[in-house]
Amino acid sequence: MGDRVYNFSAGPACLPESVIKQAQKDIWNIFDSGIGIMEHSHRNKYFDRVTHETEADCRAVGNIPDDYSIFWMQGGATSQCYMVPANFLASDRTADYFETGKWAQDSIKEVHHYGTVHIAGSSKDSGFNHIPKGDEVKYSENPAYVQFTSNNTIMGTEFKELPQTPGSSFLVADMSSNIYSRPIDVSKYGLIYAGAQKNLGPSGTTLLIAKTDIINNPVRELPKMMQYDLMAKKEGRYNTPNTFGVYLMGQVFKWILAEGGLTAMDEMNKDKAAVIYDFIDSQDFFTPHSVKEDRSLMNITFKCPTEELDALFIEQAEEQGLTTLAGHRSIGGMRASIYNAFPKEGCVKLVEFMKAFALEHAAAKA
Repeated sequence: MGDRVYNFSAGPACLPESVIKQAQKDIWNIFDSGIGIMEHSHRNKYFDRVTHETEADCRAVGNIPDDYSIFWMQGGATSQCYMVPANFLASDRTADYFETGKWAQDSIKEVHHYGTVHIAGSSKDSGFNHIPKGDEVKYSENPAYVQFTSNNTIMGTEFKELPQTPGSSFLVADMSSNIYSRPIDVSKYGLIYAGAQKNLGPSGTTLLIAKTDIINNPVRELPKMMQYDLMAKKEGRYNTPNTFGVYLMGQVFKWILAEGGLTAMDEMNKDKAAVIYDFIDSQDFFTPHSVKEDRSLMNITFKCPTEELDALFIEQAEEQGLTTLAGHRSIGGMRASIYNAFPKEGCVKLVEFMKAFALEHAAAKA
């Protein structure tokens, strides 16, 4: 790691070190153009190359079918909370949503501007510690679409199976925190969106993967900046995009491909998460937030016996180079975010510290 610490941040999160080093060069001079990526016009031949390579590599990583469009927008995943119903939900229709945490709730709150929302499943009453399934799930009769948040960053839960799509509905997924962490069948979705700052690149860029015939038929007239079909046709640059964000996202796609693609990412992420989860399951000092069968591979949430020990744990971990471990303010405790680029060595170091901390403060548990 050199002079770098282990960054457990939930986002913006750690990037592959090889990508950062390539970016250092390309900020100075990309493609031997004599200037850096952040200085180039989004309309010139150099950014044409960046755009086309980023899309091609994104398509290769996800094995994305030809009848799907790939583009990017600004405003983060939060803007997609209202853009999705604006484009897809007619005023006399209902959309089904899964309520599994804050980011899912943020999407739900925007639906009433455009149509009716139905909660197909919720884990709110249990503190969002699991994914609704079985008798907990009830769809509306004919939803326009079904939306879910595939990985719940704050609570540390993750969908292992896709929700159903009743009638003629299609699936919409906010994949901000686990996109391209494992193999994905894009053909099962109508729209996927993801803020780049967790698994794909820097903040300020949102990746969208959409079935073209769906976005070509919005349910209402919209301002140009909210039109998915226009953004797709203009390659994500109807207006000036976050050029550096698009470039760096493209570099991350190249890194994923070089590492062996999504199968390799899946194996690596399971291996890293097991280091921490196996220790948590072997002791009784630290308590996990999520139920075992729904645990996230990206965000591992846990607590000490007391809030005071949580605070001390975070403080002392920082001194050991284990940074940004504080849990979200809504649940407290700790959160270890170990996205694709996070090294296994950091997980091993965290467990070593957890063992020592638990041993030193075991009396507090008793």
